[in-house]
Amino acid sequence: MARIARNIVKSVLSREQMDGEGARVYRSIGSHALRNLDPFLMLDEFDVKAPGGFPDHPHRGFETVTYMLEGEFLHEDFKGHKGHLGPGDLQWMSAAKGIVHAEIPATNGRAHGLQLWVNLAAKDKMSEPNYQEFPKEKVVHVSPEPGVNVNVIAGESHGAHSPVMTRTPTMFIDVKMMKGKTFEQQIPTDYAGFIYTISGSAKFGGSKHASEAHHTLVLSENQGDHIPVESLSDDCHFVIIAGKPIREPIVQYGPFVMNTQQEIYQAFADYDRGRNGFEGARDWQSSIRNKWH
Repeated sequence: MARIARNIVKSVLSREQMDGEGARVYRSIGSHALRNLDPFLMLDEFDVKAPGGFPDHPHRGFETVTYMLEGEFLHEDFKGHKGHLGPGDLQWMSAAKGIVHAEIPATNGRAHGLQLWVNLAAKDKMSEPNYQEFPKEKVVHVSPEPGVNVNVIAGESHGAHSPVMTRTPTMFIDVKMMKGKTFEQQIPTDYAGFIYTISGSAKFGGSKHASEAHHTLVLSENQGDHIPVESLSDDCHFVIIAGKPIREPIVQYGPFVMNTQQEIYQAFADYDRGRNGFEGARDWQSSIRNKWH
């Protein structure tokens, strides 16, 4: 069979907005320009300095993926879990039926990274929460050729497989390239996805779409099996993220993402009354929330 390349069908520039408490994020997926891209609900490139951050807040119905690019972040939840992420570290958190947590910079320097929200199918939304945390040294790395360096956050690239378990089938590939290099990433034909450009410039997809930093490039759903890239600069850095669409109704209200309006009401009631996964949530305060106050 002839191989088919994916093309870029839409380009969305990430817009700066404030979130949490004094935290600056650049949002593409989850904005008016790109409400969601099944199975993905949100993509933020966060760029936070203390005292900004994301103090105590709840989630239900999806997974959050935090990938640090620069600086350090602290994390703490209402079940006693604590984490400390540094450059290149990964946290894949399944909030599922309920998590209340806080995320704030660990130092007064820059904390820069990506946070992705991955939707869960109805059958998984009320499952038990869990964490997968990988320090930089445990993140799978492959270099297909000199000048091309790949971190395999989820899925596989050039024979390297990530150990991350994804309830929603997902690939997350982080790529750095020197100028003039070419790279090709395999992608399952039934996945929907996008490329997010972090720095530098390159030509992406079969149509050689030229793009610079901070753009979300939506991939065609043409049953293509690969994504070609040609770097135009020495600081070319981007991520390829794709997953199997869930194709279920999405009802989102703030930190809760369910399938029906009634389930959203239920989530608020459960949070208020401390039940169905939110036991003790309303009385909990993180120890890190006042670190910078």
